[in-house]
Amino acid sequence: MDYRLPIDGDHGVAHWARVLENGLRLCELTKARVNVVSLFALFHDARRVNECTDPDHGLRGAELAAELRGVAYELSDEEFDLLYKACEGNTHERTHSDVTIQTCWDSDRLDLGRVGITPHPDKLCTEAAKRKDVLQWADGRATFGIVPEFVRSDWVIELPKQSVW
Repeated sequence: MDYRLPIDGDHGVAHWARVLENGLRLCELTKARVNVVSLFALFHDARRVNECTDPDHGLRGAELAAELRGVAYELSDEEFDLLYKACEGNTHERTHSDVTIQTCWDSDRLDLGRVGITPHPDKLCTEAAKRKDVLQWADGRATFGIVPEFVRSDWVIELPKQSVW
């Protein structure tokens, strides 16, 4: 896949997995499209070129999603449009009118604790992500660098961080 950063870095596999878990939890509350939110978790940082400022990484992630559509996964045109817009706008956009895109962005923002930033409700899109229980759950996992067990068991990736939730 040509991923250039450390697989266990701030934007690596453990982050993708927590974003996926955040997104799945939010989807239960927002009724966003689970397949789009799940794919967003995998693509949104997949083309970063550094761990710091990389303003075009979302667009590159969206382009990777376009390259792999029909090869690695299937989405309707409408769902793919949502995925592309969510990846592309991930860095620059604050909110969006579509709940699926909002859920994508919130699932990523809820993982800011991994870099020492506590997510602020005013910076989140959905009421679900602003809930105190959701914020505490997600931020605690991010802050402690929790690596969801499915990374090892289902994705078959061994990371140095051995924490499990």
